[in-house]
This record gives sequence, structure tokens and C-alpha cells, in this order.
Amino acid sequence: MKKTLILSLLSAVVLTGSLYAEDAKPAPKDAPKRELTAEQKKLRQEIVAKYDTNKDGKLDKDERAAISDEDKKRMEKGGIGRKRGPKKAE
Repeated sequence: MKKTLILSLLSAVVLTGSLYAEDAKPAPKDAPKRELTAEQKKLRQEIVAKYDTNKDGKLDKDERAAISDEDKKRMEKGGIGRKRGPKKAE
């Protein structure tokens, strides 16, 4: 009886954990990107114009690193900033 109860509880815990792991998966790379609002597009254009030093129309790694904290906050508030945690070791 005790073995059956323990086995049932263990199975429930494992199943619950796998359900949460399924929810944590990132969106696939081929998933459509969300459409930006007019205000978000304007803010993005301002940021790119300010920090795009090589004038290629996009921000590379070094240009993104140069974005000020104030502008990062503006982007986050406008819904176009990314909150990233520390890099994962591969």
C-alpha cells in the first residue's frame, strides 16, 4: 500500500514538472514576429539613428552595448526593450 502511494505521488510530481518545462520553451525561430505600434517604430528609429555608428540601419553588438541606461529604460517602457538575464554557459 505504501509503495503504491509513494509511486503515485512520485509520478504526479514528475508529470507536473514536465508540464511546467513544456511552458518554458522559447518560441520557435520561424514564429512570426509581433508587429510594432507606430510609437514603438518611432522610438526604435530614434535609438537606431542615435547609436548606429556605421550607418547600416541596424545595431550590432558593440552599438547595442553603447546604449545608455536612460535609453534602455525608454525602450523597456515603450515595449521594445529586452530584459535578459546572465548568459548561460554552453
